[in-house]
Amino acid sequence: MRPWRLPLQLRPGAGPGGVTVPRAGLKKLVIPPDYSGVTMPEKTKLKFMDKVPAVPKVKREPRQLRDIRGPSREATDFTQGHYGILALGGGYLHWGHFEMIRLTIGRSMNPKTMFAIWRVPAPYKPVTRKSLGHRMGGGKGPIDHYVTAVKTGRLVVEIGGRCEFEEVKPFLTQVAKKLPFPAVPISRDGLEQLRREEEEKKLNNQNPWTFERIVTANMLGMRRYLSPYDLKFQGRYWGKFFLKHRV
Repeated sequence: MRPWRLPLQLRPGAGPGGVTVPRAGLKKLVIPPDYSGVTMPEKTKLKFMDKVPAVPKVKREPRQLRDIRGPSREATDFTQGHYGILALGGGYLHWGHFEMIRLTIGRSMNPKTMFAIWRVPAPYKPVTRKSLGHRMGGGKGPIDHYVTAVKTGRLVVEIGGRCEFEEVKPFLTQVAKKLPFPAVPISRDGLEQLRREEEEKKLNNQNPWTFERIVTANMLGMRRYLSPYDLKFQGRYWGKFFLKHRV
């Protein structure tokens, strides 16, 4: 059964002749962002990275896995851009990764309103490999390719210009999924919030048995089983992995 309603002439707001008079409502408009302080560089796209370093002769080096262990002390803060890709683990970038990043970002960004810069150097570390079916022995093999070492907390690339985070987040996420280590797209505000959450987690920790306290007291003689890296990084880094749940 339909509910009873007032006739059109008796409804509030009806004008002469029973015609409803439209009323103008107040619109809440969003203030557009201010890009007056943004400075666009001369070249807005990512530059091409050389596959082989331009040096006379590169010396063959040991693996040195400490290159990707622990937190990064380089390129941890934004310089020119406002958005970027943050590494959440350690790993090696090959030349193919550089090309994937350069092409994906170059096709997706608008060079008239955006710019991108590298925060990692070109491949510099030689990786040796022996040919297939080669016998054991005979010394270290020849150089096969070059890589770039990346530690946890390092920015791989920066994006800036007259744009918002929601515009660049889709293709930054696409790039981050293809990297050989866990990475996420992040902004300046997001990076500061991430660091504040880490500090709050450390200050508001209610568990008295922290890794630092247990190791300092040498409970159950556990120092016999720990490496110097565990003592240095307080158990938050295991090889190239970052254990974010530990405090």
